[in-house]
Amino acid sequence: MSVEKTIGLIGARGYVGREILRLIAQHPNLILAYASSRDLAGQPVSVLAPAAGALVIEELTPQDAAERHADIVILGLPNGLAAPYVKAFEDTSPETLIIDLSADYRFDADWAYGLPELYGQREDLQQAKRISNPGCYATAGQLAVYPVLPLLSQAPSIFAVSGFSGAGTKPSPMNDPARLENNLVPYKLIGHIHEKEMSRHLGREIYFSPHVHPAFSGILATVHLQFSTPITQEELYHLYKNQYKDDMLIEVQQETPELKQGTDMEGARLGGFSVSEDGLHGVVVCIEDNLQKGAAVQAMQNINIASGFDMLMGIKSN
Repeated sequence: MSVEKTIGLIGARGYVGREILRLIAQHPNLILAYASSRDLAGQPVSVLAPAAGALVIEELTPQDAAERHADIVILGLPNGLAAPYVKAFEDTSPETLIIDLSADYRFDADWAYGLPELYGQREDLQQAKRISNPGCYATAGQLAVYPVLPLLSQAPSIFAVSGFSGAGTKPSPMNDPARLENNLVPYKLIGHIHEKEMSRHLGREIYFSPHVHPAFSGILATVHLQFSTPITQEELYHLYKNQYKDDMLIEVQQETPELKQGTDMEGARLGGFSVSEDGLHGVVVCIEDNLQKGAAVQAMQNINIASGFDMLMGIKSN
């Protein structure tokens, strides 16, 4: 017998919030209890996700939200704003499962880091009440580096580009259509939060150079790898194929994936495996949608695992 759970969303206005609402609407075991947004309060949730139902968007304080005692809450707030909500839930509704989409708790040992395909954390996630959702770039980068961690002789270097939706809905130079037209914009080339996040969870230094491209969504990461002993292209491919053979959302192919192939993709795809003549330098490419596997789909995976549901429930559209 299926068990239904109520779920609330704080920060519904953003692009990821809209994807979250869409996924909740198609999930057979989740019931939307509330959606909160200061800017859209009073409007129907359907303005963000047509299938989300007839609820009206509210403006909820941390205490207001905690007093609803939903089974699950997703915090879709900008970095630095999650703490008051977390405290309110810990004081008033500690049994609520919290999924934080920001970077606020990705370095906190008391929170499970929810990248289900890596780190053997599926068992940990099953018991978790506090889950930090990985960053979009950090998801692609870690998926691309993890299978070869024991073979590396130097820090991997990741050149990545993301659609402008990754900059959020608030107007900025990173989502300005006029600036991005026929353009590629590099930014925060050293010390990006996702560089630190990848280094922390992979357990070794990572070099990361992010860029914004003019399309709405999609991430492509080209990863350069230096090996301590020679490897062939075929061996490199099979390392990834074996690593992700049981992960339904991760595809591995010989061909080099292109940016637009990741748009609206529910998972991630790795390919383009290339190796130098001496076998000591390799390249792999990873694509994903920054709003899907990079955010909303991954949050739904984490909810499913922690709730005892099938990990792909409400995710796969076919």
